[in-house]
Amino acid sequence: MNPNLDQLQPYPFTKLAALKQGVQPVDKPHIALSIGEPKHAPPAFVRDELIDNLDKLAVYPATKGIDALRTAIAEWLCRRFQLGSVCADTQVLPVNGTREALFAFAQAVVSPGAKVLMPNPFYQIYEGAALLAGGHPHFINCGAETGFKPDFTAVPEQAWRDCDLLYLCTPGNPTGALLEQEDLQLLIELADRYDFTIASDECYSELYFDENNPPAGLLQVCEQIGRADYRRCVVFHSLSKRSNLPGLRSGFVAGDAEILKKFLLYRTYHGCAMPVPSQFASIAAWQDEQHVRHNRALYREKFAAVLDILDGCLDVRAPQASFYLWPKVGDGESFARELFRQQHITVLPGAYLAREVGGINPGSEYVRMALVATQEECVEAAKRIRAFCK
Repeated sequence: MNPNLDQLQPYPFTKLAALKQGVQPVDKPHIALSIGEPKHAPPAFVRDELIDNLDKLAVYPATKGIDALRTAIAEWLCRRFQLGSVCADTQVLPVNGTREALFAFAQAVVSPGAKVLMPNPFYQIYEGAALLAGGHPHFINCGAETGFKPDFTAVPEQAWRDCDLLYLCTPGNPTGALLEQEDLQLLIELADRYDFTIASDECYSELYFDENNPPAGLLQVCEQIGRADYRRCVVFHSLSKRSNLPGLRSGFVAGDAEILKKFLLYRTYHGCAMPVPSQFASIAAWQDEQHVRHNRALYREKFAAVLDILDGCLDVRAPQASFYLWPKVGDGESFARELFRQQHITVLPGAYLAREVGGINPGSEYVRMALVATQEECVEAAKRIRAFCK
């Protein structure tokens, strides 16, 4: 067996199940705020496109995807991030959701023994990908003092020198914090100086609150500094959150053509091509923005209602983007266990999404709440949480 498997920690939801083991909750309907699985209705036109192309299940899909999908993705990137051009043939690669691609990417770009830098708290796939690639995770704490952004100034120079890959998550999971344009420009400069690749996980980029001020993306900053080849920069996007299509398993990777050329070679052996019906459904989703604006409106309504109820009883504020709340509760594990017992609500302890660095686990005093359920359920949950806190 691969000895690196022994380094993997239990997944956060495995730890959560153990925390709840033996706890008898009150007799109220259960409300799950723990898993970031969108519950809004998927677009009907995407479902119809999928059904209309089911005959193409008889076709072996190409790892590179069909031209029409790559073109739709390239055009969406240019519209969304004001890019001058994206080559659909060399700078875009469809993938089966960002989770699969984020993991596989490390296997392709990380040299054994190299460091892989990542935020802390973080999406656990980053850590597992680094370990199974033979790399060494290096965690960058994200605390309130930095607005829950990674404190890049705390990274030792030797860590940058040893770095092959830097994972970013903006908007952040679990904090909802955004990296600003100046942050991303600094990281591009560091990547040039120390020769590493930036993998920017932007799967929450379309869940923001101000329609006139969408979050910046890594390729957008490349464009602004005249880096049209997106050298050393790769972004990951998904239809799961943007279009409420987590079961479609559809996303893409875009950026540096030389890196994607090697990543395509890896994926050709990996055997992870997207089914052709899913590709046609994805084209329809990337070409439409009306359903995405409607999706954002639903989240705005839920955040406004929930935060109004929680005002004054919980140390929490609206995120800059995403669908998560990241309240400070003291002991995250105790809060989650007792909230489940007394109100039959499941939230995720923040410690399960972070690692101890320098004697500090930056998630230990927090819990993650995903406002993915219906507005009625989210409002009911907020009322129960308020009663619990009092």
